[in-house]
Amino acid sequence: MPHVVTSNCNDCKYTDCCVVCPVECFYQDETMLYIDPEDCIDCEACVPECPVEAIYSEPNVPSQWSSFIQLNAERASALKSAGGDAHITEKAPAKEGPDCKKK
Repeated sequence: MPHVVTSNCNDCKYTDCCVVCPVECFYQDETMLYIDPEDCIDCEACVPECPVEAIYSEPNVPSQWSSFIQLNAERASALKSAGGDAHITEKAPAKEGPDCKKK
């Protein structure tokens, strides 16, 4: 089962998780990060690195965020196809927008 980036990453984008991913399955847009479910190997390395607790294994995604399972798959696929700088493998400056709810 792949992991899923959920609502807590929305407008609160930290990239600590991307650095530890052994298969480099993270993609980003202006708002948040996404995990490509095709590439994720369910290693859980990213989970403890997320300072906003936004990453869950797919079966453990809270029900209020279940739509993020499909969103991650769709956005990761679209961003992967588009190429460019959407594929993120290194730490970047954090983005804390007005809707950021850092814990």
